[in-house]
Amino acid sequence: MTKPLSPIPFIVLLLIVAATFFFPSVPAAAGSSEISAADTAWMLTATALVLIMTPGLAFFYGGMVSKKNVLSTMLQSFICMAIVAVIWAVFGFSLAFGDSVGGIFGNPLTFFMMKGVIESAPWPAAPTIPLLLFAMFQLKFAIITPALITGAFAERIRFISYVLFICLFFVFIYAPLAHATWHPDGLLLNLGVLDFAGGTVVHMSAGWAALASAIFLKRRHDTSSHTPAHISYVMLGTGLLWFGWFGFNAGSALGAGDLATIALATTTTASAAAALAWVFFDAAKGKKPSAMGTCIGAVVGLVAITPAAGFVTIPHSIAIGVIAAIISNLVVDWRSRTSLDDTLDVFPCHGVGGMVGMLLTGVFANQAINAANETSNGLIFGETRLFLVQLGAMIGVSVFAFCGSWLLLLLTNMISPLRVSKEEELEGLDLSQHDEAL
Repeated sequence: MTKPLSPIPFIVLLLIVAATFFFPSVPAAAGSSEISAADTAWMLTATALVLIMTPGLAFFYGGMVSKKNVLSTMLQSFICMAIVAVIWAVFGFSLAFGDSVGGIFGNPLTFFMMKGVIESAPWPAAPTIPLLLFAMFQLKFAIITPALITGAFAERIRFISYVLFICLFFVFIYAPLAHATWHPDGLLLNLGVLDFAGGTVVHMSAGWAALASAIFLKRRHDTSSHTPAHISYVMLGTGLLWFGWFGFNAGSALGAGDLATIALATTTTASAAAALAWVFFDAAKGKKPSAMGTCIGAVVGLVAITPAAGFVTIPHSIAIGVIAAIISNLVVDWRSRTSLDDTLDVFPCHGVGGMVGMLLTGVFANQAINAANETSNGLIFGETRLFLVQLGAMIGVSVFAFCGSWLLLLLTNMISPLRVSKEEELEGLDLSQHDEAL
């Protein structure tokens, strides 16, 4: 018989509801004269596009796991949309974008319970859209990041422990990285680090957390007979991810214009090139072209172009996609020969793909593409400063994300054991954790 869950989360939710009475809503502001209807319309669309990526990820991961774990794996993505949205509204937006505390994190009281967001001036980097829209756009990035981690510990994590872990991950890993990278006073931003849409903040943080999780939770009890449940789900998920990624990358221009168009174009070509490179590289190794390989390659290309999308040319985006696909493919092969049980290869695809993208931004970034790049041109143009800055950031963020995630896993495990029992794992998480079946 399943033990009832602790009432503490429900009590916390009730306290949040009670707190809303102390923060009454205010009338909508008259609006800034600088607000652009076109930019606002595009960013509303981009925000919706980024949100659909999380259900897309649910299908992408859900199709890869065994049939007895499809629903539990998909729910781990879906629940992020609920949990992170509430945290974001209460103090998360403040923690990421509030008044800077040492360039590392925001004051959690700046926009506590979203107070002042409606009537405040637009965000400095997005002067033509309402601040509330900027907040909602950034929320969607915060939602998908912890969801990305789930592929590493799929088929063996207790649901309530997972919920606790993603809350801690948001507070101590995601929010500080978002602040340091994208806040005007952020530490990494002021060092000259370029991350257009989340190579560091999203993919490297999730990738290193995934590696820490896979090591911490150890191998599944039975990995010999694993067969993907629905490869058609994987293809559907890939389509939704690719579709939504245009909001992810082109939306990070924070307006409708040339930069958004460039980001959309480089996103398209990098992903396409990576999908082809993955399939051709598999063929060179004697494997048959596969739907799974095509999908994984496309996603790796999307990951790798994310930090560079608004800083590079289309030809260079193709190079980024090809290089990332080959390197990630090699890391997947290496991982398969080790005892590391990263169930869905999150670290080789998202972690390594994000790092390759960060470094190649330092190789191919062109100041003629984006004037916001005040550091220097990339290594290919004979300048070294940007590449060294990107390399330093990659190393620093990697250490922070891996070590921080490991400590959070330890803390979570002390409060609520992370792994299900052997019997629950063999039964499948759909039944043992949720009493449901596909």
